[in-house]
Amino acid sequence: MNNPLPPKFYNRPTLTVARELLGARLVRILDGVRLVGVIVETEGYIGEDDLACHAKAGMTPRTAPMYGPAGHAYVYFTYGNHWMLNAVTEREGFPAAVLIRAIQPIEGIEVMLARRGGRDTLGPGKLTQAMRITKSENNVNLTKSTSGLWIEAGQPISSKNVTKSPRVGLNKTPEPWLSKPWRFLVKDISVIASREP
Repeated sequence: MNNPLPPKFYNRPTLTVARELLGARLVRILDGVRLVGVIVETEGYIGEDDLACHAKAGMTPRTAPMYGPAGHAYVYFTYGNHWMLNAVTEREGFPAAVLIRAIQPIEGIEVMLARRGGRDTLGPGKLTQAMRITKSENNVNLTKSTSGLWIEAGQPISSKNVTKSPRVGLNKTPEPWLSKPWRFLVKDISVIASREP
């Protein structure tokens, strides 16, 4: 299909993008194989005032992609062994992004399972391991299929199958940022069917 979501999809309020990314398909071309997972969990991070957001420190070499064009990837390393994939949102110059926290594989399942040792992809470090997303993908244009990494429109997820909650893993982030309900989660991923036989 190779039909990436356009820049205007991302150049909107971060929480709108985070919600509407549920059900969309994250696509990775790896060694000529198309790997696809339906996005089932996201989190929004919005601006320098958001004390859970990396941009709280302002623009640095690490956070520079967040200040760039909407629809680009922001990939960073955390906890000493995990890569995290984000989609940059809102207007250029305003640092905001959506963390892709979990996917349900639907194409290239065997490849992703092998890369995960048979384990699931329900976690931000797990999905990047399954799709071999690393620093090399930092700042790639997610709105172009030539990047080898993009997001396509998928199946809409009804509101009754979506839950909102505070973001996870924020450690000592102070209130009110600790409890902002900026995490979006598909409650029942069994509704997402594999496209493989």
